[in-house]
Amino acid sequence: MTKKILITGATDGIGLLTANKFAALGHTLLIHGRNPEKLQAAKEQLIAAGAAAVICYQADLSDFSETRALIKQIQSEHSQLDVLINNAGIYKTNQPITKDNLDVRFVVNTLAPYLITTELKPLLNNNSRVVNLSSAAQAPVDLDALAGKFPLEDQFSAYAQSKLAITMWSRYLADHWQADSSQQTPVIIAVNPASLLASKMVKEGFGVAGKDMNIGADILVDLALKPEYQTHSSEYFDNDIGQFTAPHPAGEDEHNRNELIAAMENLL
Repeated sequence: MTKKILITGATDGIGLLTANKFAALGHTLLIHGRNPEKLQAAKEQLIAAGAAAVICYQADLSDFSETRALIKQIQSEHSQLDVLINNAGIYKTNQPITKDNLDVRFVVNTLAPYLITTELKPLLNNNSRVVNLSSAAQAPVDLDALAGKFPLEDQFSAYAQSKLAITMWSRYLADHWQADSSQQTPVIIAVNPASLLASKMVKEGFGVAGKDMNIGADILVDLALKPEYQTHSSEYFDNDIGQFTAPHPAGEDEHNRNELIAAMENLL
């Protein structure tokens, strides 16, 4: 049975490779990107690969207004989603501060996918999956830095904090949504697709060629589709070791998670 799958950051790197794997299985793809030309090129590639249909959505996820417009467009055009993959991410940049005076890593890697997931919840059901791109790079979240009260000079620190944050809210939402038995609840899994894959982000950020991106794309497809992962909602999968495991200890603390959610909701 074909599924309807939304992938953010799907015009290059692991996002596009993953989309190609879904296309080859004949699924319907909703692909997001910032660049209209790259979106059109990706659409043509995915149709050629066998996708049942490809629908493009353009938005800059560092801009909350564009993220909200993206959400509204998807809500108006679709009544259900089977899979949401929050893949879009940013690490190294010459413009680390957004127009809202927030670190762009927190906005794109943490806040935008949280907004997309929570606002699109009515389109998700008990059989839906949300797969959130985390990383092996994780660090305790400084809530003042998240709120833009001071800049993080170290780009790696900003990235690592943003990736622990998405891992933390993945667990928070999964636990809290599951606790409400009156509502449909998707499976939510955070995943490190593998360290130092051969993406543009890795090449620009770390100056290395990186490993085969199929390693990461394959686990994203498996987590999205394979029945054995249906019972692992709220968990973190580390593809460097090939199994579910605990994230950074700071992400295991319930008090930390609650404070993070309160801070995010305040910003949004």
